[in-house]
Amino acid sequence: MEGSSGKSILQFAPFQSSVDEGFWHRLSSLKLNKFGIDDSPIPITGFYAPCSHSQVSNHLTLLAESLPSDSSEESEVPEISRGNRNRCSVPGILYNTNTVERFHGLDKQGLLKAEAQKIWEDIHNGRALEDSSVLSRFLLISFADLKKWSFHYWFAFPALVLDPPATLVDLRPASQCFSLEEAESLSAAFNEWRNSSLTADVPFFLVQIDTNSHATIKHLKDWETCQSADGHKLLFGFYDPCHLPNNPGWPLRNFLALICSRWDIKSVHFLCYRENRGFADLGLSLVGEALITVPQGWRDHPYVPNAVGWELNKGRKIPRGISLAKSMDPTRLAISAADLNLKLMRWRALPSLNLNSLSSLKCLLLGAGTLGCQVARTLMAWGVRRITLVDNGRVAMSNPLRQSLYTLDDCLNGGEFKATAAVNSLKRIFPAVEAKGVVMSIPMPGHPVPSQEEQTVLDDCRSLHDLIDSHDVVFLLTDTRESRWLPSLLCANTNKITITAALGFDSFLVMRHGAGPFSSSHDSKAEAANSLSADMSNLGLTDRDGGKRLGCYFCNDVVAPIDSTSNRTLDQQCTVTRPGLAPIASALAVELLVGILHHPHGIFAEGDVLNSSNSESSEQPLGILPHQIRGSLAQFSQMTLVGHSSDSCTACCSTVVSEYRKRGMEFILQAINHPTYLEDLTGLTELMKSASSFDLDWDDGTDEDDDDCIEV
Repeated sequence: MEGSSGKSILQFAPFQSSVDEGFWHRLSSLKLNKFGIDDSPIPITGFYAPCSHSQVSNHLTLLAESLPSDSSEESEVPEISRGNRNRCSVPGILYNTNTVERFHGLDKQGLLKAEAQKIWEDIHNGRALEDSSVLSRFLLISFADLKKWSFHYWFAFPALVLDPPATLVDLRPASQCFSLEEAESLSAAFNEWRNSSLTADVPFFLVQIDTNSHATIKHLKDWETCQSADGHKLLFGFYDPCHLPNNPGWPLRNFLALICSRWDIKSVHFLCYRENRGFADLGLSLVGEALITVPQGWRDHPYVPNAVGWELNKGRKIPRGISLAKSMDPTRLAISAADLNLKLMRWRALPSLNLNSLSSLKCLLLGAGTLGCQVARTLMAWGVRRITLVDNGRVAMSNPLRQSLYTLDDCLNGGEFKATAAVNSLKRIFPAVEAKGVVMSIPMPGHPVPSQEEQTVLDDCRSLHDLIDSHDVVFLLTDTRESRWLPSLLCANTNKITITAALGFDSFLVMRHGAGPFSSSHDSKAEAANSLSADMSNLGLTDRDGGKRLGCYFCNDVVAPIDSTSNRTLDQQCTVTRPGLAPIASALAVELLVGILHHPHGIFAEGDVLNSSNSESSEQPLGILPHQIRGSLAQFSQMTLVGHSSDSCTACCSTVVSEYRKRGMEFILQAINHPTYLEDLTGLTELMKSASSFDLDWDDGTDEDDDDCIEV
């Protein structure tokens, strides 16, 4: 292997990096869902392989699996399968900053020096002999702009500097350095090494050729045994990612540092292993000889050599950048952007935010008018992806200005059905939403049904029952009181989370209904059979913990819901409200839902009021969870109230729910067709009679005996 060329400084082809898009997607997911503002260094794994083409070098590549998985609880080193001949695993470290200013302000030389020190220690403590991949450690700094899906990054491949530098004695194709027998044996040995799962991805090794031209490849830790053989050729081999015919690849730099510092060899014969189509290619591989002078101080272990290795970008020492926004599917990009604000909440403001419960929630919105449009949009902003809207009205010319999901086009040709137009609008706003529109009317007490229409009304009742049963949350957003009665009854029967929002001209009510009267898991048939008993009546007033049950929208009424739409002037027929009222009430309705979902007692949570002494509520991550919120724009005021369930409620008391369970649709028809039936059933009729017959003797102030006064 004597060379004919003169001595020159040994020059190395720098490592080149390549980052798969999957790496950036995984990093984004980890940053949002796991790391948050924690910018601690992250262990990662890079991959490279020997050069396999005479015109193209191989890169050190990062893949999605280079990072830890989303599910792991701690930032552990990613689990990588070993023994893959197409890639050698190389340990690395990632510094991902929280701001672009921090990225540019990193102490790059200090970081490079720290990684070089790890390599130096691995050489001296023998770890590099056991796992030679540590000689190719690398460093990556980055900043991920998750709003724009752009990434700034910079690789460093630390290389210990030999001073004075190594000089090149000879470098030529390996095919010119061996006899025919040696070349055949060497090729066979390489192919065996590369095909074994135990050695395929071991990037540094020893090549021994005995006097019989037999080649053997050994691990670095077998150096001592190789020394005992006389007359054998010994070469230091490595997987060379470089294709250049006159330069070895970057991994040789730290390999020479190991050889120099551990074995004190001054003349090193090295082999740059390259291949073609998966087999050793001695014509492409290189064999060279380099002379090394041990640098001063290398014998002193605390000493750490200087290091170089920051990757150049088009010949300049500047970071690289990539934007994935244009290459991403628009729907996927919309999903990522929509979730960004919610995931950022979990970094500091709300770590306990449960996005999975929100995204899997199925919400039913009864009414697609001013309130329904606002509630739907706010639900999507909170990450709710499954929304069903129910309405039988059409979009009128007066609607688009107040109802945010409609445009002028929806009003033409008689107007689109609101339920249909609202769903189409939601999908234009956010293509990933699973929205459904149902065109149907809600049967109402006080609106008698002709016999020929009874079947249609019963079908609507059954459809409404099925819709409520198949959803997790129901919003009552209709225009009239009586249209809320049947949904309130059905929700009380199935114990659904129910939110009501109602508007006046300058006032609003937002409330959550309490749990149903039979909220514990009892057999419904047994309950129906005993519905008239006193015990059942008492049960209906308490929740599963024995506390007072919160009321529904009808619990404070002393009359049954009746027809509120007939014989009304135009301003009474329309929902005439101040335009700013609906967005306020709608937002509070959705916030109330989110509070329920994050409260440990859920639907059974007690009603809190402002400045409540209930310490448990004040300690909840989202603050207090009121039962009712009543607001006035005239006063620019808002108050929180608590109202408990009534045993005479026409919608949620145990008497009404039991009667519905027992008689079903027959009961509903009777309630619709006979306005006083619900009052008779619940005892409101008797209550009103008692109240009207009660006479109160007022004190006229002439009696001097104060003991006879009655204070009212």
